[in-house]
Amino acid sequence: MTGGVVAIDRGEDLDAEVVIEYCGEWFPVDPAVPFTVGREADLSVDDNPFLHRRLLEISRRDDFWMLHNVGTRLAVTVTDGRGRLQSWLAPGGRLPLVFGRTSVVFTAGPTTYEFAILVAEPAFSETHPASLEGTTTIGDVTLTESQRLLILALAEPMLLRDGSGLGEIPTSARAAARLGWATTRFNRKLDNVCEKFARIGVQGLRGGADSYATNRRIRLVEYAIAARVVTRADLALLDDEAARWA
Repeated sequence: MTGGVVAIDRGEDLDAEVVIEYCGEWFPVDPAVPFTVGREADLSVDDNPFLHRRLLEISRRDDFWMLHNVGTRLAVTVTDGRGRLQSWLAPGGRLPLVFGRTSVVFTAGPTTYEFAILVAEPAFSETHPASLEGTTTIGDVTLTESQRLLILALAEPMLLRDGSGLGEIPTSARAAARLGWATTRFNRKLDNVCEKFARIGVQGLRGGADSYATNRRIRLVEYAIAARVVTRADLALLDDEAARWA
């Protein structure tokens, strides 16, 4: 860690206006000093060479807390923490932190990370609590059983972690093997899933760059985790599918 930021116990001092939660550790944010997240930052999530030294900055601007993507290459997925609202924060972008809990998901190289930002007095308070957890319909997208299984196979490492943390997204070949499918079948279904979500405006699932096949898997997992398309409770379906094809 840099900048004198020290992790605190959950019950020790959560009187700070904003607290960062990552891998079971809690970091209070000083409103007078911007808090950074990256490879060499106040919250140094990893020594991953694909990760910016400073990727994100949390700071107080006038009456709002803001999340700023100070990186130059990596976009991040931001959600209200319950999957109801979601944004894609591109390099240079800023977003006000108006929810009590905001989840941030991003990928650098083969590894996907997640941490949470907790605001003591959020500008937004919900009047009708609701959860999308467990549903297979997000917006205008209804997933078939096999499409949901495909997303689960890609998201499994992230879903298996305890709370905020990191996980490595598998290749198409590894995910197909996990399901007992041929890689060609997996890739065909991946095309269909990406197209479904792209039609409702999920960014990063279409393109023609050489790295597109990797990028769309990353983006699909980021969205699925953030929007609660799949949850840890769904993972048993993977073993059922693998046994069916064994």
